[in-house]
Formats: sequence, C-alpha cells, structure tokens
Amino acid sequence: MNLELSLDLVQSSALAGVLLLLGEAARRRIGFLERFSIPGPVIGGFAFALILLALRETGTATVEFDTSLQAPAMIAFFTTVGLSGSLSLLRKGGRLLVVYLLACWALAVAQNAVGIGMAELLGVDPLLGVMAGAVSLEGGHGAAAAFGPTAEGMGADGATAVAVASATFGLVAGSLLGGPLAGWLVKRYRVAVPAASSAPVPVGADGGSPSAGGPAGADEGRSPAEAAGYAQLLPTAALIGVIMVAGIALGQWFGAATGFVLPDYVGAMAVAVLVRNLNDRFRLVRLDAGAVEVVSSLTLGFFLTMAMMSLKIWELYALALPLLGILAVQVLVIAAFVVFVVFRLLGRGYDAATMAAGMIGHGLGGTPNAMANMSAFNQRFGVRSEKAFLVVPLAGAVLIDLVGLPWIVWCMNAVA
Repeated sequence: MNLELSLDLVQSSALAGVLLLLGEAARRRIGFLERFSIPGPVIGGFAFALILLALRETGTATVEFDTSLQAPAMIAFFTTVGLSGSLSLLRKGGRLLVVYLLACWALAVAQNAVGIGMAELLGVDPLLGVMAGAVSLEGGHGAAAAFGPTAEGMGADGATAVAVASATFGLVAGSLLGGPLAGWLVKRYRVAVPAASSAPVPVGADGGSPSAGGPAGADEGRSPAEAAGYAQLLPTAALIGVIMVAGIALGQWFGAATGFVLPDYVGAMAVAVLVRNLNDRFRLVRLDAGAVEVVSSLTLGFFLTMAMMSLKIWELYALALPLLGILAVQVLVIAAFVVFVVFRLLGRGYDAATMAAGMIGHGLGGTPNAMANMSAFNQRFGVRSEKAFLVVPLAGAVLIDLVGLPWIVWCMNAVA
C-alpha cells in the first residue's frame, strides 16, 4: 500500500533542520566526508533523498514538501554575501575576477556546443542537447523551468523533463565533485595554504559566510566564528531583512524596465554590496561580523539541505541512455577545463583551488553549490579565500548571464 504524505511548512522546515544537523555531524565524524570536503547539507539532504527513492520504488510511501522558505533563505544568504563585497577587496581580486568571468563565459559556450554535438552524434534532438547544456548546468532548475516549455513549443517533446532532470544531475554532481577536485589540486600541485587569520572559517552549515568584517564598519574585536548574541543578531537580522526587500524591489523594477529577468537574490546581493561600501565610507551602522556569519551559515545550510532533500532522483535514472551519455561528457569537459585551464590561469594558488571548487559547483549545479563547495574546502584547511568568495558569486550568479542567456537563445533558434 502506497502511503501519501504531505508535509506542511513547519514540518518540512523542521525536517530540513534535523537533516542539516545530522549532515554536519556525519561530516565531522566520518573521515572520508571530511577529507573530500563534502558539504554537510549535501550529506544530510541527499541521504534523505535516497530514502525517499527507496520508499517510492518499493511502493511504500511518497512524500511532498512545502519548500516555501527555501527561496527566502537563499535570498538572505546572498545578502550576507553582498555584505562582504567591499570595493577595496574587489580591487585586490581584479585580475582574478576578469579571468574567472571569461572562463565562465567560455564554459557556457562549451556546454551548449558539447550538448548539441553529442545530441547529433547520438541521434537525439539537438534542442534536447541545449537543455542538457548551459540551460540546466549553468542555469540550474530556474532556467530549466523557463526554457523547457519554450523548447517544447519549438518541437522538442519532453524538453522540460529533460532540462529539469539534467539540472538535478548537475546539482548532485556539482556538490559531490567540487571539494574532492580542489583537494586533489592542492595535493597534486603542492599548493601552499596561507596561514590561518584571526577570523577563521566558521564551523557550521558549510556556508561559512563571507565575513562582514573589514577595514571599516565591522566588529574587529571578536572572532567572526564566535557565536553572536541577541544584541548582535537583532540589528543584523533587521538590516538583512530590509536589504532583501529592497533587492527584490530592485529586481522587479529592473525586469519591468528592461525585460531582463534579474533573480531576487541577485538584486539583494547588489543592494547589500552598496550598503557595505556606503558603510565603509560613512560608518552608518556597526556591522557585526559574527552575527552576519551566523545568519549566513544557517541560511545557506537550510536552503541547500531543503533543495537536496526534495530531489526527485528517479528523474535521473529515468533518462534515456543517450542523455546520460551527454551529461557524463559534460562532467568530463568541465573537470578538464577547470584542471588544465582555469586553475592554471588563476595562478595555481590557494585562491585558484578554492575557485576551482566553486566553478565545479555553479558550472554543474548553481551558485549556492559553489559557495557550499568553497566553504567546505576552506574549512578543511582552516583558511577562507576572501577573493574567491567575492569573485565566484559575482561572476557565476550575475555577470555570466551577459553572455550565457543570449547564447542559449541563439543556440535554440539555430538548431530548431
């Protein structure tokens, strides 16, 4: 008898919290998980997704979730990312930003070329190759849901299912491969790890947030890893909430004015960057690094755990073998690109290794996966790469679309 369960908002959120806690505990206690820098949210969430798969396949039960809090948690996390966006830090990573952005654009171009080429080789509709390219891998589930119906309207039957399943594959692959590959690069090239600073990487939801600490407007008298109290958390949470509202409004205005969709979390991150730099200049408020770090760790951990636990893994093995072949080649291409091109161009240092983990994360899954990969990798060595935490989300979540979206549209029209 198949039991149908539907968890409400409170139940779904509580489950995500428990799975995040279990995932973190497993990461700390199981050697290979720590060694390969597997994020705690991925461990707990994906393990539960496997349980759901078993329940479904045995006809025991199916479970539906209310994931309404997933999007606000993601927006809150990227707000904390923006609060680390000091222009002085951006100037320090200027060359790295340019190199990384060019690599992101090249990857988006390559993914569609690989998808179309493999589709032609395997006798699959080339539009499905685009769906298994930059649409789902660089674009994630959002782009998959947006472009899938368009591709179906152009004659590609099942394009939405293919795109969503490919995005799911990429989410899992990007989370599992980023940390191990970066660790291998450190060992293979004997990368020197910088000395730990006075602001160590937090032990938390693998979300080790970009610290709001800095030369101005920050609480420098206390380690960001130290637990923040109510007096610090309240004004920080209020500020983050106001920035989120302003960022969503900015995205809506930008979309109406230009017709270009600006994700809510991107708008929030942009406003947060503005707030941070105005605060650095005029010291308007006191930014507490520890409080920002607590909010960041919890929101990223919660968002990613909820995304992983609600994965429909059966969409992966239900794919036709040709599509699985396309996705396998995509993984090999991005891994080779990161190891032999990106890592070298970025200087083969600790920042480069961290950004390699990030590119695997957002190049296959999404920017939150990139952030989790980098946090888990940096936690392993106890040193956070400030440049990576600024460059990767800025290039991978915002600037990449300047080339990625027009390229997707052109490819779809070219092969239809």
